[in-house]
Amino acid sequence: MSIRVRFAPSPTGYLHVGGARTALFNWLHARQTGGTFILRIEDTDADRSSTEMVQGILDGLRWLGLDWDEGPEVGGPHEPYFQSQRLDRYRALAHELLAGGRAYRCFCTPDAIKARREGAEADGRGWKYDRVCAALPADEVMARVDAGEPHAIRFLVPEGTTGFDDTVHGRIEFANADIEDFVVLRSDGHPTYHLSVVADDVDMDVSHVVRGDDHISNTPKHVLIFEALGRAVPAFAHVPLILGTDKKRLSKRHGATSVMEYARQGFLPEALFNFLALLGWSPANDREIFDKGDLIEAFSLGGISGGNAVFNPDKLEWFNQQHIQRLPAGEIARRIEPILRERGRWRESFTTGERAWLLSLIELLKPRAKRLHDFADETPYLFGDDMAFDESAVARHLPDRDAHDLLAALAGRLSSAEPFDRETLDIALRAFAAERGLKAGAVIHPARVALTGRSVSPGLFEMMELLGRDRTLARLRSAPSGTSA
Repeated sequence: MSIRVRFAPSPTGYLHVGGARTALFNWLHARQTGGTFILRIEDTDADRSSTEMVQGILDGLRWLGLDWDEGPEVGGPHEPYFQSQRLDRYRALAHELLAGGRAYRCFCTPDAIKARREGAEADGRGWKYDRVCAALPADEVMARVDAGEPHAIRFLVPEGTTGFDDTVHGRIEFANADIEDFVVLRSDGHPTYHLSVVADDVDMDVSHVVRGDDHISNTPKHVLIFEALGRAVPAFAHVPLILGTDKKRLSKRHGATSVMEYARQGFLPEALFNFLALLGWSPANDREIFDKGDLIEAFSLGGISGGNAVFNPDKLEWFNQQHIQRLPAGEIARRIEPILRERGRWRESFTTGERAWLLSLIELLKPRAKRLHDFADETPYLFGDDMAFDESAVARHLPDRDAHDLLAALAGRLSSAEPFDRETLDIALRAFAAERGLKAGAVIHPARVALTGRSVSPGLFEMMELLGRDRTLARLRSAPSGTSA
């Protein structure tokens, strides 16, 4: 059987990491099996859906590296892939259910249903729809329809049980007595989720439905509709929900939830892809770092855990750091160019004469970088001469005029260093310290503050090399002191 899976987001918000993880699992299953990944847009909620949100979803998927074989901007044999353009199909299937005796027209108003429910609850009884309209004579039903009386169409739930084999959870069964006759077509002619999702899965030949655990309670209704229409029921895999570190459902209170917000924060798509894949799925070993090809090869629906997954921002940042280490400096340069431009630190010479300088800077910062922004923000003192001195660092390491004089003397010693590279500078500074009976750190720490304005930075001698002779000597000679700052 050809594997066909789908991701069907509602464009009522941007691509959320939970939806992205569901899309990723579907995509991996399709790619691992040589199947088809379908993207369709569930935009029947016209008041909350927007073109902007649709584009945001497409942009988020593409940034993450998830392409689709059928869907918006791609096309395919089952167009259209927007539910708002498939309303006639849903209405036709609702009437097919009516004609087969598997559904009936319901004339009950929302107020009438509310009153009956509240009456039952006041008596301490549970309540589900009481099938008042299922018992209406056929001639009365048609008369009310001909008169234009508003009505919905409800599915007639049969007796017995409804079950399905879930790839993640095993066999799941529901007593039909606990499922009320649910609406499939509203009185305004719009389908409910239950009808539209089954109709689309039928028309698009979906073989596997991979979606969140929160849909488990919907699945028996969908199985009933598939069976009532005489269509094959797809295989189901309900994946665990994503929780915050407080073990509550992931929301904005836990930080960013939009995929593109992580892009703006300097995360790599490869890192978020890798991180999301391991939220609820695990390989047969303890491996954590994967590229896309490795994940395709290793993935299987059987590896999805039944337990909820915890979204740990610190772990995501660790994944990002690991993937940054795997990128060559030239690729990092390409990715940080927009950030450097935004910060006003980009120079066109970074593509020509200063290219080697930029790549050396990137190699220096790679071991410490957790996000792409770190390459622009952690060392502003290397891109220009606007220095911001940390007062506490100055007070500790440049406390008085003696420290200033020490750095001026160091500048004199380094002025003749040849070549002006990290190895030569390291040897020269240590010799300078030894001549004065000082430990190397007594010179390194003041020099670091003079060159960077900070007490913590990447390697001092590597930075001297990047700053070059003139800028290094000028900064050493003009360093502030605690008494003058």
